[in-house]
Amino acid sequence: MSTFRTPRRSARLALAAAITVAAALTGPVSQAADSSTADPSSPAGPSPAGPSPAGAPSPGAAGLGDPVFPLDGNGGYRVTRYLLDFDWQAPGTPFEAATTVRATATQALSRFDLDFAGNTLHTVTVNGTTATAVRDGDELVITPAEPLPEGRPFTVKVTYTADPGQMRHRDDAIEDYGWIPTPDGTVLYPQPNGAKMIFPSNDHPSQRAPVTFHITTPPGLTAVANGKLTGRAVRPDGRVRWTYDSGQPLATQLVQLAIGRFTFADSTGPHGLPLRDAVPDGLVAATEQYRELTAGHIAWLEERLGPYPFDRYGLLVGDTDLGVALETQTLSLVPKADLLGDRVSAERNQVHELTHQWTGDSVGIRTWSDLWLSEGHARFYERLYSETHGGDSFEAAMKSAYAAHDQWRHDYGAPAEPTEPNLFKRMRYDGSALVLYALREKVGPAVFGRIERAWVTEYRGRTAGTRDYIGLASKVAGQNLDGFLRPWLYGARTPPMPNHPDWVVDPVQG
Repeated sequence: MSTFRTPRRSARLALAAAITVAAALTGPVSQAADSSTADPSSPAGPSPAGPSPAGAPSPGAAGLGDPVFPLDGNGGYRVTRYLLDFDWQAPGTPFEAATTVRATATQALSRFDLDFAGNTLHTVTVNGTTATAVRDGDELVITPAEPLPEGRPFTVKVTYTADPGQMRHRDDAIEDYGWIPTPDGTVLYPQPNGAKMIFPSNDHPSQRAPVTFHITTPPGLTAVANGKLTGRAVRPDGRVRWTYDSGQPLATQLVQLAIGRFTFADSTGPHGLPLRDAVPDGLVAATEQYRELTAGHIAWLEERLGPYPFDRYGLLVGDTDLGVALETQTLSLVPKADLLGDRVSAERNQVHELTHQWTGDSVGIRTWSDLWLSEGHARFYERLYSETHGGDSFEAAMKSAYAAHDQWRHDYGAPAEPTEPNLFKRMRYDGSALVLYALREKVGPAVFGRIERAWVTEYRGRTAGTRDYIGLASKVAGQNLDGFLRPWLYGARTPPMPNHPDWVVDPVQG
């Protein structure tokens, strides 16, 4: 997600109180592996509630104990696929929906939770049998008719009336998230934890699974989602059923589903990569000049990070006043203002969201405290690209960030120590890019380049965290970088910048 705003975009004035979840869970965040690929650096283990010592059925944890959002995600199972079935009607109009969750129990379960906010609940079944379901805030607590044995697959189906008017607000770069209205439909902005407003899920970035979408729309409207369009069927009443498959697993914060009057603009990227933009009908010509730059952006990033990690890519142009773009997997959401202004600004945002496909999407974050790895990399390459394509000096931008770094540490926490209200503040962007810049100055551009390529190769399709990055960087560099990187990532004061003894940190105010 890019916080760089085009000159034509105005900031919103809406305010909202930050909701702080008390530390209801005392255990550490679950180190569960991805749903698709076991992560040897992150062995699966019991979540905070944990199974009983004797292995008798017990409740799955109501949260994974994330240091920023303790109640996000759920313990006791691993999702293997989501199937979403939405019967869309009209903007702002509730519609009938069903979500099927295929999962495997990682402990013997007497009950388990799904993250699910708002929406009118109808029925819940487990393995085809009606289950007891109770709403508890943003948790849907499900008790199956029979306990679920450890290691066995099971299927949950939840039917409900979806509310496409659901939206929440954060007082940081995210602003509004959830269902984002457009003149003729919607786009989604689920980051950081808004997927629960859209479908019942295991809503934490470490928990990834493939998604199959079935979206029915009125005649004349198009449905767009992550992955590949695998089916389009016109029903006798004229309504159209669209089917998409994400292909690779994805985190719930990266799910995209848009409905409106869209035109598909197809092209080809490097090595024959299929590119498909979804553009509101009235914006096709106006956005074409900048959308056509995508193939070049991919080629530029492949020179630095290696092969593009997915099997397709495209831009979803949002006909909305949404404040920021979002790296929804294989289909980056870009507000129209980003593509209607100057080229330098447009490319900064495009390269930022594209970089996330490598770092943040393919290499997912293990906890929200690892967000610096996602946003810091995206800002780093965004600025590096912009410097040689008409933008500002990268070094000058980093010098400015260095001067403000102690103030950001004071106001927003160190790069790898965010709090919930400060998660998407300036430190996670330029402040985190500065850490990568410092590492490049420490080890030299050639070694840094090897570290970066190793990072996106070693952890492709998996989640990883700060400890993993420090360990891999040390291995590639042939020196222990723990003592260098930890003060940058966790210290109360900003360390000296290698090769720049003249750089000065401004005194903290307040």
